[in-house]
Amino acid sequence: MSNILITLFAYLIDRVFGEFSFFNKRTFKHPVVVIGDMVTYFEDRFYQNSVLRGFFLVSFVITITGTIALIVDHFLAEFHALLYIIASSFIASMFIAHKMLYDSVKGVLTSENKKEAISQLVSRDVDKMSESDIYKASIETYAENLSDGVIAPLFYLLLFGLVGAALYKAINTMDSMVGYRNERYEKYGKVAAILDDIANFLPSRITALLIMLLSKQKNNFSFYEDAKKHDSPNAGYPITAMAQALGLKLGGSTYYFGKLKEKATFGEGEEEITREDVERALEFRSKIDFALLVSLTLLYLLLKL
Repeated sequence: MSNILITLFAYLIDRVFGEFSFFNKRTFKHPVVVIGDMVTYFEDRFYQNSVLRGFFLVSFVITITGTIALIVDHFLAEFHALLYIIASSFIASMFIAHKMLYDSVKGVLTSENKKEAISQLVSRDVDKMSESDIYKASIETYAENLSDGVIAPLFYLLLFGLVGAALYKAINTMDSMVGYRNERYEKYGKVAAILDDIANFLPSRITALLIMLLSKQKNNFSFYEDAKKHDSPNAGYPITAMAQALGLKLGGSTYYFGKLKEKATFGEGEEEITREDVERALEFRSKIDFALLVSLTLLYLLLKL
């Protein structure tokens, strides 16, 4: 029961406040920044491009993150139940990133230098991007990160509490830092990448289904065929669902580090992506907020009966 309330309040806190500005101070770092510092600390001292060394990295970060989360959770549990829920909700909100994601994608639309703005969100070569490419990347980023930054942390928070959300964020942060298929990280980041794939398996599909339901598609599972064409075992699901919801064709070949990479397409709609399409994608924020908050409230009331 407490997990439901913590998940509900954490989501509300993120909706209203998002990232807290005081975490920019050196004396008090954001938890995700601390996790990133652990990854960097280990890499600076023990890096070796081997699967075994990557396994040690994952073990190191997971053990420390899990231990700290357990200590904090047990410490807060000693207080009154209401204080425990409030404090836990505040901490848990730091692992949810819907407001930051929304603001970042919205920032691409309002930026005077859209290529510079989108370069902060994707690893593609922005110099070769057309305006349509920029808008397409914005929609894909929003769709994919709805899973990684919103649904997945909520999923693990609801099931396993503060510890679950913290461990998921540790896994996701490691993947974002070392889970690349390049010369430096091909082996070193393999364990982190595989673990992230496993952790996001259910959330990515839940995200896709949620998008389909909210867009009132006739076949809510029609995203499966196209989604399986993505290089990632998970990213294709929310991207395909968003493509179908908006009537667009997303994906396609893209330049990375000066080389054109052949990529699958998702959806069968319009190929020329406009500013209005990005705005329609961002409208899902309010729909998702409403659906999640109502669902969590009803779940709490149902279990309380």
